[in-house]
Amino acid sequence: MAIAVGYRAPDATRDDIVDNHEGGPVSPLLKKQRNMRLDMYDDFPSGMRSYLKAYGWHFSKAMCDLAVSMMEKEDGNGKKAKITPFTKEQVDEMLKKYSVDVKKKGGYDYVYAANMCKADYLGSSVPNEQYAALYVKNVCDDPDAYDGIVFTRFYADCIGSGTPIIWEEMM
Repeated sequence: MAIAVGYRAPDATRDDIVDNHEGGPVSPLLKKQRNMRLDMYDDFPSGMRSYLKAYGWHFSKAMCDLAVSMMEKEDGNGKKAKITPFTKEQVDEMLKKYSVDVKKKGGYDYVYAANMCKADYLGSSVPNEQYAALYVKNVCDDPDAYDGIVFTRFYADCIGSGTPIIWEEMM
């Protein structure tokens, strides 16, 4: 099935989109298509286009607050408990305290990354706040990451877990 670039037929599979060659050799142009975001072919949920126009594939404050509000950490007894989140100001202070310069902060992406670290790694594989600051830099400034990777991973988690986002409320 041949598909025009930028168009997704309703019955197209991922292989149709990526290997759009009808049995012939794959052109270099179509090989590059493997690096295109696959979600660009589908309809977006209500309000998502407006969100993306305003923030790109990055966290707004409201989206970060929503995401962080769902984060939990296991206590010493194996029970899950909501984290007390870092504020943007606390993350900025932590980065400053340890002289960590995050170049690709991407709106509130770095605040989300700091809170994800707090929920999942701080006190175990990330022993203290100095290493948490370095974790934030490593995640946000990853040299081989694409723009918007932090937010995209969160969005993928929402899709995978069936967590709806009311996009209009995230502006």
